[in-house]
Amino acid sequence: MSEEKAQILELVRKYHQNSERQEFIPGVTRILPSGATLDEDDRVALAEAALDMRIAAGVSSRRFEREFAKLLTLRKAHLTNSGSSANLLALSALLSPQLGERRLHPGDEVITVAAGFPTTVNPIIQNGLIPVFVDVELGTYNTTPERIEQAITPRTRAIMIAHALGNPFAVEEVARLARDHDLFLIEDNCDAVGSTYRGRPTGSFGDLSTASFYPAHHITTGEGGCVATGNLLLARIVEQLRDWGRDCWCEPGEDNTCFKRFDYQLGNLPHGYDHKYIFSHIGYNLKSTDLQAALGLSQLAKVAAFAEVRKRNWQRMREGLDGVPGLLLPEATPDSDPSWFGFVITVLPDASFTMRQLGDHLESRRIGTRRFFAGNLTRHPAYLDRPHRIVGDLANADIITERTFWLGVYPSLTEEMIDYVTSTIREFAAA
Repeated sequence: MSEEKAQILELVRKYHQNSERQEFIPGVTRILPSGATLDEDDRVALAEAALDMRIAAGVSSRRFEREFAKLLTLRKAHLTNSGSSANLLALSALLSPQLGERRLHPGDEVITVAAGFPTTVNPIIQNGLIPVFVDVELGTYNTTPERIEQAITPRTRAIMIAHALGNPFAVEEVARLARDHDLFLIEDNCDAVGSTYRGRPTGSFGDLSTASFYPAHHITTGEGGCVATGNLLLARIVEQLRDWGRDCWCEPGEDNTCFKRFDYQLGNLPHGYDHKYIFSHIGYNLKSTDLQAALGLSQLAKVAAFAEVRKRNWQRMREGLDGVPGLLLPEATPDSDPSWFGFVITVLPDASFTMRQLGDHLESRRIGTRRFFAGNLTRHPAYLDRPHRIVGDLANADIITERTFWLGVYPSLTEEMIDYVTSTIREFAAA
């Protein structure tokens, strides 16, 4: 490292250390439901990547992919520009001709849940597949293997489900169900990086899993996401789809990694056509940059520490709200150890107040709230005229739409902030 660069990075570190720290003033300081937790190492990592002008995907991206795959005990991971793109790539990979008879075709069914975030479902629709919606349980806010099994028909080809706000669904049982019925399983792990089920990381059970590194999530690259898998064929397909659809696997700036760049014959192209410009899939450029990856590497080192703070904040909020009348408090799925994304509350029908009243009160006290994402997706205008199938009555998804919201537990929240949130809710319920 040059002397000038070292001096700049030391100044960046001092700048961070001297930045104003906001004092928490109850009722004045905004308590956000989610947010990034960034320290001086993160700021220095970004600054160093900028000084090196690493503005495209490169060495940091490759290193992040290796480290993230290792975290999940998987063989491959591919960085993307968002978690939404990661979901699109994972689902689109299942339609690849390279999968032979196992490939999905338009009209095939994919089981998912009605109560969730749209980008788990949108790739199903975009690929001409039919989403099959099942309900979830209140309390854990996950579906069950029994509900999934009831939805399986001869047209079912895959399952694509998210772990609810960091709380794992019974993913080992669902993975077994998928194997028994020769179905693909995609774990949307965007809200659950750092969670485990029976001691194993979420995101490691499915044929493919996805993650999001948007600032609201467990670690951040600013914008960004990732697709991970233990299946090398699926990994290769995801990489091709992400990298314009091209067949070549050379890293940017590299040529002839395969030592036969001008010795291929694919499709109806002439023999020897430049392999860097042979396209095997209908793809796009959905890569991230080394600037993002440099920040991600710094954040990745803190996954375990972040998870412990999230668990501690969640538990403190759970204990602080225990016994408050009118509220259904969340619970972990049996055999799971969640790295919580948020604290979910459902206002019960016999409560002396409505969810809207409680939410308005919290917002008036500068406490940010969020709905449980889309609630029942099938009730949204975007999905009313889209082909889909519903198994069951989605009664709990409707309850979630009407009465459920969540609060933040992310690492930047202090014990004082958590206690202010719980005391505000207790005082409101008592009044």
